[in-house]
Amino acid sequence: MKKTINVIKYLLLLAVSVFLMAYALRSINFTAVKAELAQANYTWVVITLLLSVAGYVSRAIRWRMQFVPLGYKPRTIHTYHALMVGYLANVVLPRAGEVIRCTLLRRTSEVPVNVSLGTVITERVIDLVMLLLCMGLTLLLEFDRLNTFFLEIFSERFNGMQQNLQTLYLLGTVALVGTGLVVWYTYKNIAKLQRNPLFKKVSDFVLGIWQGIFSIGRMEQKGAFILHTLFIWLTYYLGSYLAFFALPGTEGLTWRAGMAILVVGGIGMSAPVQGGIGVYHILVRTALLLYAVPLDKGMAYALITHTTGALLVVVMGVVSLVASLAKAKLEPKKQVA
Repeated sequence: MKKTINVIKYLLLLAVSVFLMAYALRSINFTAVKAELAQANYTWVVITLLLSVAGYVSRAIRWRMQFVPLGYKPRTIHTYHALMVGYLANVVLPRAGEVIRCTLLRRTSEVPVNVSLGTVITERVIDLVMLLLCMGLTLLLEFDRLNTFFLEIFSERFNGMQQNLQTLYLLGTVALVGTGLVVWYTYKNIAKLQRNPLFKKVSDFVLGIWQGIFSIGRMEQKGAFILHTLFIWLTYYLGSYLAFFALPGTEGLTWRAGMAILVVGGIGMSAPVQGGIGVYHILVRTALLLYAVPLDKGMAYALITHTTGALLVVVMGVVSLVASLAKAKLEPKKQVA
């Protein structure tokens, strides 16, 4: 039953991605897009892909740093492989990669899944903060050009929330009351519950997540952690900006436009669809219109950056998956020896 639900969920998300991609391609002059791509300077594309690789390696190193205060020291190559397999899984099923990479790291480095999940939660919070900081900086730099664009993005979400406001209030109330009842019951019966094996397993699991979330508070190399975070986002920015030079239609854009595409692209890639397909293309081509880049040329930019980035993730993810599976098969032989 669970597998059936997962298949249905995947098919629905795939249908959404296909619909959004079809919507993004509507009114597009494919001849013009093809002509733009035919003139592409792929040297710049290769440079952006190398920057992406550097960002992935830096993220793997940073992720490893989160485990050290908790007493775990996975090798960087193992955190890297787990990370890339997780990204590969996200191409198929959004957000499934977070659990898969934690599960894989447990197999290769014996790090508990709940601890890894806690570190991933912290990582996602940091990414959100960085995205919001970049958005704030971009608005300061390009307020006249972008304020309406961002307002439209968030107003649509706000209007959707308003339409379901009563449902949200009801769900919030139920969640609050339910949490209160659980806390009250746990407090009243803590001695009895501590003797329950299931309760102990659940509490240990939650405690591991909690420790993972706050691992950076006990980290000795906080400066290095911050530098890795800044470097990761620098690679994101340079990847967006330098890709302008790959196409005639965008080669004249400024570094400020690169900031705008970094933010807009980040919002698109965070959408709960496979690899941000469709959403990324719609947002990026629309944002480029604000910089006087015609729709067809903007779509060419979105296609070349998204497609090459996705192919890189697939190739690196498959290599990491094969390497991790090979290690898992060899491990029992080491134990027997």
